[in-house]
Amino acid sequence: MNRRPLLMRCGAFGDMVLMTPFIRELATRFGEPVDVISSGAWTRPLLEGQPGVGDIYVLGSRRRPYLISPDQWQLVKTLRRRSIGPTWFLDPGGIGKRLLSRAGINDEWIVDAAAYPRVAQEHQLERWWRIANRMPQALSHPPPPLSAHAIPGALIETTPAGRALLADWLSTYALTGKRLLLVQAGNKRTMRRGDRRRASNTKYWPEEHWARLIDDMQMRCPTHTILLVGVAQEKTLNDDILRHVKTAHAINVASDHPLERYFALLAYADAMVSVDTGPAHAAAAMGLPEVVLFGQGDPTFMRPWGAPQAPVICLKGDDPQVLSTLSVDKVIASWRSLPLRLGG
Repeated sequence: MNRRPLLMRCGAFGDMVLMTPFIRELATRFGEPVDVISSGAWTRPLLEGQPGVGDIYVLGSRRRPYLISPDQWQLVKTLRRRSIGPTWFLDPGGIGKRLLSRAGINDEWIVDAAAYPRVAQEHQLERWWRIANRMPQALSHPPPPLSAHAIPGALIETTPAGRALLADWLSTYALTGKRLLLVQAGNKRTMRRGDRRRASNTKYWPEEHWARLIDDMQMRCPTHTILLVGVAQEKTLNDDILRHVKTAHAINVASDHPLERYFALLAYADAMVSVDTGPAHAAAAMGLPEVVLFGQGDPTFMRPWGAPQAPVICLKGDDPQVLSTLSVDKVIASWRSLPLRLGG
């Protein structure tokens, strides 16, 4: 038997950030790092070297038929060599669980999250905490239960390499030594094809609203530079926002940031305003104070939850399913009340 815990969770970026307390606690209980099965190109740069993380196995697809999926064959082969042990399966709908069976990991060795649905008003971290306290039936000598202390928030640690990358990047933009505020306006849903204002885009907040907010951020913090961040596909959205901005101290830096550098940036900045998306969870995990704008998502269940000293203000629109109904005045008022990292 292999007592090293195995976890399978093929979630989105923010979902995996919220897995970090689960991983740390299992690693503490078993005295072994936790091996992780996940998906997405960002999985390794997000989790590799983080506290409690062991080997990382990345799947291209769990839905593709097994007969034409070499990555699934390789995973099953690797898990067979690894041998059976305590396993937590945390993906909804049972998608991918059959791969565990192919590797010889049967139900008696698996804690399946499907058996522990969310209870009313429970945050995802609270649900994971309950599930982390469950042990596989086949484990004859389980480790002691989780400690009774408060549930720790998500945590991402920066690396020396990431901080060095950030120093070089700041120098490129003549930002060395400057205080920074971040704005994350884009998200995967907004950047799909079609008009951003389409009814199905529940995460759209008008460009003019973002511009008014940015100008107010500059008014409150006149010595700060405001960076409009995001992946390369979000550069056009940021440019459209900047066309409505009055301040000259806002810069569009959307690009495919190496995650190490991006995490270092989140650790360096003083505050962030973001739509509900993965980077908002990463920001909280880096201890960054932020205001987060929710559309269809439920902040009770998925609000960014990081270090206790990192305040997170979550806002919803008048129509709780549609972000565009959120008043810009309400966002500005929340931004003004947000304590900055430096107490500004």
